[in-house]
Amino acid sequence: MPFQEIEKYKTLDFFAKQVVEGYITGLHKSPFHGFSVEFAEHRLYNAGESTKNIDWKLYSRTDKLFVKRFEEETNLRCQILIDQSSSMFFPLERHGQMEKPNKITFAVYAAAVIVELLVRQRDAFGLTLFSDQIDFTTEVRSSTLHQRYLYTLLDKLLAPVDGATLPARGTGVAESIHLMAEKMHRRSLVVIFTDAFLHEEEYERFFDALRHLRHCKHEVLLFHTWDHDKELELNYGNKPYQFIDMEGGKRLKLFPQEVAEAYRRRMEKIVGDVKLRAQQYHIDYIPVDVNAGFEQVMLPYLLKRGRHY
Repeated sequence: MPFQEIEKYKTLDFFAKQVVEGYITGLHKSPFHGFSVEFAEHRLYNAGESTKNIDWKLYSRTDKLFVKRFEEETNLRCQILIDQSSSMFFPLERHGQMEKPNKITFAVYAAAVIVELLVRQRDAFGLTLFSDQIDFTTEVRSSTLHQRYLYTLLDKLLAPVDGATLPARGTGVAESIHLMAEKMHRRSLVVIFTDAFLHEEEYERFFDALRHLRHCKHEVLLFHTWDHDKELELNYGNKPYQFIDMEGGKRLKLFPQEVAEAYRRRMEKIVGDVKLRAQQYHIDYIPVDVNAGFEQVMLPYLLKRGRHY
């Protein structure tokens, strides 16, 4: 591996470790006391069952009864799907900025954090990148070598881009999810990062693809990823702007304030429809604002991981 790639890996790896360490420490100081990465090795004792597997050392520290889990109970397979269509690079000027990321940057760092949690829990993980097709997918493995490989792939998504070099890639989220649902033969946790920026007629296919995942017995975490201020609220200054379709290249000049109210109603309906369908299919739906930090990703993942068995 070239030295430059090692340096990149160290940066992403260091970030993920720092976020996880800080968050777990925060959980121990909060009402979630006892809810930590230890849950991958233990579960709460149920009244009436045998006491032979109770971890008495853990009881002495927590005053709670936990049963040691066997390896076959703890292994989880997780496939992380990241939408890398052109719209995920909005806002383009914030690409690669960790402090104020655009959508694809947020998804990269959030995925790195989830991978770090999976490694600590000795779970297996894979990565799939898609746009108007599946662009790349890895095997599901649990080694630290595989973790490094995924971090190298993720880091490539942070490479500098501009409007002239960014390829116009559409969003084939429905087709990609259908293909992955068939490819994953064992029950898995599927984590999806997408803005689901689709044409109106495409949403039904998107919902059908989500239903396909559940039909195949996969658990699903859907992180609906947006820049809330710009994409949901249309908060721009009181002056004319030229908006460019990052996937199709169409251009539109207008005063945002003149269409803001109708635009917000339309976006509220889209988000509401996706949330409703997710609830119907027993999919965990998490609206993500890229300006709001990575905590909005970690707790839903930990809760889902805890309920997976």
